[in-house]
Amino acid sequence: MASRRDFLAVASGRRRWGGPGPSAILLAVMAFGVGGATTLFLGDSGLADWMLSPAASLQSATSHAARVFPVCAGATRVSCVVDGDTFWLEGVKYRVADIDTPEIGQPGCSAEAALGREATSRFARLLSSGPFELRRIDRDEDQYGRKLRIVEREGQSLGQMLVREGLAHEWRGRREGWC
Repeated sequence: MASRRDFLAVASGRRRWGGPGPSAILLAVMAFGVGGATTLFLGDSGLADWMLSPAASLQSATSHAARVFPVCAGATRVSCVVDGDTFWLEGVKYRVADIDTPEIGQPGCSAEAALGREATSRFARLLSSGPFELRRIDRDEDQYGRKLRIVEREGQSLGQMLVREGLAHEWRGRREGWC
């Protein structure tokens, strides 16, 4: 158990045990640079890379490894596709921000329902085709609490792929009809 004298030595900056003091850290930063010093003190935990990444907590895009995205079924949803512009990833619900696809839940006509099923299936295949990035826009969430993101792979919007294939409209701030 530490004594009062040990506590006062630590509080005043005069360490009696374990861990580098402020001057040791400053010396390491000067000798190794920021990257070398953080690796020296944090080891290979990956924390050093995160801390040194540009604007680590304010990144505008996050990368996600390849995985299979089935169409959602049942009440438990972790990583699956709801419809052509909505999906779950690791328990978080996302809305593709740059497009609008036909409804499958409450379609306005049978043509919209059929196109909505096709858009859903195609979006599931696109998401499952490899790693992708989720790029933030000016708003974090929509009115339903879904995260608003543009989904990209190698700089190409997956939503715009759906637009080119006739399975989505570009988002213009309001829904457009499909019937």
